[in-house]
Amino acid sequence: MSFSPLETNPEYINLQTEMVQMQRWHMDTQQRLVILFEGRDTAGKGGAIMRFVRFINPRGYRIVALPKPNEAEKGQWYFQRYIKALPDPGEIVFFDRSWYNRAVVEPVMGFCTHDQYELFMKQVVSLEKMLIEDGIKIIKLWFSIDNEEQKNRLEERKSDPLKKWKLSTIDLQAQLKWDDYTFYKDSMFKTTAKEYCPWVVIKGKDKNKARLEAMRYVLNSMDYPEKGLTGERITPDNEIVDIRYF
Repeated sequence: MSFSPLETNPEYINLQTEMVQMQRWHMDTQQRLVILFEGRDTAGKGGAIMRFVRFINPRGYRIVALPKPNEAEKGQWYFQRYIKALPDPGEIVFFDRSWYNRAVVEPVMGFCTHDQYELFMKQVVSLEKMLIEDGIKIIKLWFSIDNEEQKNRLEERKSDPLKKWKLSTIDLQAQLKWDDYTFYKDSMFKTTAKEYCPWVVIKGKDKNKARLEAMRYVLNSMDYPEKGLTGERITPDNEIVDIRYF
């Protein structure tokens, strides 16, 4: 098995060790954790998740990447299929895109009506507040890249046979609709970034740094007993991690 330069980096191994320790405490104390991975197409969401889970116990986490809704789901309350995927006690759920599809992707691509979008924006803050009050911890990560970086990554997906599966119809329109994505992203932050549940923007041009700092943010947010025993820096770099709330 081959490993990327990041995976053989002692810094990465130390943070992975912290992840294992954090998850053990998480399972022992029956905590519930949801981590949302959001961002533009090619921003590095899926790759970041793979680094988070590389060595942790597979019995204690799930990765949720829901396909487009079927006919029955289209007639349900929008949040219903996401609620079914929420963590059980002792479990971490990683959402590779989440209910926030309706905040950005769906209105940009015309996959929802204006009324559906407005209803989502009205309900999502209340929903997250209820989940948090019930004891579920929610961490919302937004991986941020600029227009030129996205263009380069899209070209790479077109030419790399190992990455072509990632290329979708939506990806191909990402550059054309860049400004629309920006508009809805900014609206999402203003409405849904709360002090008790902020958006954590990860500057993602350097994928390796973005992944490491995202891990640091999550680890720093948890109060597991062995926190920091590896000697690795746990506090995220403020030059890469920007916490947003209004």
